[in-house]
Amino acid sequence: MPPHVSADRSAAQPPGRGSVDALITQTRRLKGDMDAVRQNAQDDGTDPQGRWQRALYDLALHQLDDLDAHLAQLRDGPPPVPAAAPATARRESLLSRVGSAEWNLLTDEAVWSEELYRILGRDPAAPPLTLDELPSLVLDEDRPKLTAMVTDCLIDARPIDGEFRVLRSDGEPRTVHMMGEPVLDAEGGTTSMWAVLRDVSEVRRSQRTVRESGDSLQRQRHRAQTEHRLAVELQEAVLPPWRGSVRLPHQGPRSLDLAAHYLPAATTSLIGGDWYDALELSDGQTLLSVGDLTGHGPAVTSTTAMMLGALRGMAMAGTRPAQLMSWLNQLLDAAAQPALGSAVCCRYRPDTRTLAWAQAGHPAPLLFRDGTGRRLTAPEGVLLGATAHAVYGQAEETLEEGDLLLLHTDGLAPAERLLALAPRLDGPRSAQDCIRIVLEECDQAERADDACVLVARVTR
Repeated sequence: MPPHVSADRSAAQPPGRGSVDALITQTRRLKGDMDAVRQNAQDDGTDPQGRWQRALYDLALHQLDDLDAHLAQLRDGPPPVPAAAPATARRESLLSRVGSAEWNLLTDEAVWSEELYRILGRDPAAPPLTLDELPSLVLDEDRPKLTAMVTDCLIDARPIDGEFRVLRSDGEPRTVHMMGEPVLDAEGGTTSMWAVLRDVSEVRRSQRTVRESGDSLQRQRHRAQTEHRLAVELQEAVLPPWRGSVRLPHQGPRSLDLAAHYLPAATTSLIGGDWYDALELSDGQTLLSVGDLTGHGPAVTSTTAMMLGALRGMAMAGTRPAQLMSWLNQLLDAAAQPALGSAVCCRYRPDTRTLAWAQAGHPAPLLFRDGTGRRLTAPEGVLLGATAHAVYGQAEETLEEGDLLLLHTDGLAPAERLLALAPRLDGPRSAQDCIRIVLEECDQAERADDACVLVARVTR
């Protein structure tokens, strides 16, 4: 086959063998590094981001394999394929992915390389197809593309650079990338056309996998963002919108000074089932509660809303904390969405400063008085939803003016760490000041879960 250049230009000299060897060495070193990175990438097939990363690794290795084979062919030239070689071995050879052809427009003759026969699935004993016959191998929807490329090359002397799909005689579709140029005579007329055709089916398949995995990852992220937004909106609707200290309206300014805060997890953007609540009851008592449901997302947040609604309704009806916990347990056990939860519920009677409380597998309230702190002795109580017929105990504690009661979920900090804040929480500080002190101590930690804290100071 004549040189693939115009007749009025001299052929470019091939690169030196040493320089190609150096490129091959670099390519193979890069292949080894890439394969090591791919092997270290853990992917069980369930994570869209992991599948996308794995597909990119595979695509990069496919392209490096091709580059290695092309450089070797450039250095050594296409090796002869023995006639007795199995068809499967020839078909799987990396070098069989690149073939060449030249079509003489003056004699209507065509010359194909052996590799091109294998790419297109043609019998090597058959004559090569002419330019007019070549579209017969191409899928119907891609024939206009091939015709346009060939026409532009022959009429306007434009280089060919495009892809089309062929259907081999064995029924296997393949994607072929074709690059070529016209060969011109001294007057600038086109005498022939040469082309290099590369089987890029595996590369395109890898690229589709990358694209589909990326689309799946994008859909997962969009779904996660939507669920996060919904969970945030549900949580904001459920938790009291407190900003600063809270005064319960009917007790006046000197009964309980309240403040609370929700702390999101530091290691995830998912919204959990933590809650805090304070409610002035019709008999003048005050309901204080914090709790935590297992799980994250809108389903858990909606269950939290159900629990808080039931908690408030039963408390307004005069239900004592122990009985209230028992009914909450039955409610959660019968819920359509299985879940476990912990909670602490207190009823504060201001005229006697008596605190009646119950808990369900939850950290006990902390009581701070005169610069020291202690954990209240917890009555009996198992996690909500753990067993259908759980029995919950109830305890009472008499408070004094100036006492500080701290209720929290277990994602905040260990009790010992909070109790160590007693000297800083002492004195005529407001509940909101105490919340700030707690946050200064606990908000720096890398929490794996969200948390709530509620502070109540006895002011009368």
